[in-house]
Amino acid sequence: MAEDLQIAKGSKEEQYQNLLPQIGGLLQGETNQIANLANIAAALKEQFNFFWVGFYLVEGDELVLGPFQGPVACTRIKKGRGVCGGAWAQEQTLIVPDVEQFPGHIACSSLSKSEIVLPVVEQGKIIGVLDVDSSELNSFDEIDEKYLTQILQLLGK
Repeated sequence: MAEDLQIAKGSKEEQYQNLLPQIGGLLQGETNQIANLANIAAALKEQFNFFWVGFYLVEGDELVLGPFQGPVACTRIKKGRGVCGGAWAQEQTLIVPDVEQFPGHIACSSLSKSEIVLPVVEQGKIIGVLDVDSSELNSFDEIDEKYLTQILQLLGK
């Protein structure tokens, strides 16, 4: 089925408010996790033109690259390593205004300047993380955290 995303203008919050129901529509009735993660990554990349958007999925003691949009990426990340592994280990969202200042940052690309990583939770267990990178410093804030959390909550519905 072909889907058209309606790209919104306006503030960051207005863009998320426009995107949220569209992602809900994309996920509605689809039970395949990979398809849903792929559509979320694509919708976020299209709307915001982030440098990189994607998912890493828990496999044993590592995060393994899942559906994403952007340049090639690190394939495996140990728990506790970098921003992604840190968000998983700490079981919380990490907002990094300048990745160069983050201890242990894993530089998959030198073009990434700031990052937000959110745990993906299914039935009370972290199954992966959503990783969003920007080529600009200080791109992410509480607005991103709020709406990205709401988008991830759509996965459980």
